Amino acid sequence: MVLIFGGAYQGKLTYALGRFELGEHNVYRCDGEDIGMPCGKDIVYEIDKWILALVRAEMDVADNVRKFIAVNEDVAVICNDISCGIVPTDRVLRKWREETGRAMAVLANHSQEVVRLFCGIATKVK
Repeated sequence: MVLIFGGAYQGKLTYALGRFELGEHNVYRCDGEDIGMPCGKDIVYEIDKWILALVRAEMDVADNVRKFIAVNEDVAVICNDISCGIVPTDRVLRKWREETGRAMAVLANHSQEVVRLFCGIATKVK
């Protein structure tokens, strides 16, 4: 697994598609609504939105992330870093931010490589 993270609109998907020489048909796009397991594609895009769907459904995020890792060993996972900025006052959005941070730590621990994208520039973290 490769974890690619960074702020919104920093070029994460463009980087992944180019680096792994893949097309849009290889991308699973999380939408913030579907609580189903993201799988079956080479790139899982915006996994933070899947985490939001889990939080909204009051599901155990940590358990679902562990299950995700078990069936997605050879994928690139793209996650927006939502940990910066103002802490949301909304309870659900605050929990989403916290759960996304915890999930990123677990994903990073299980990844062979972790890359941060900022202004379209990739920096290898792990």
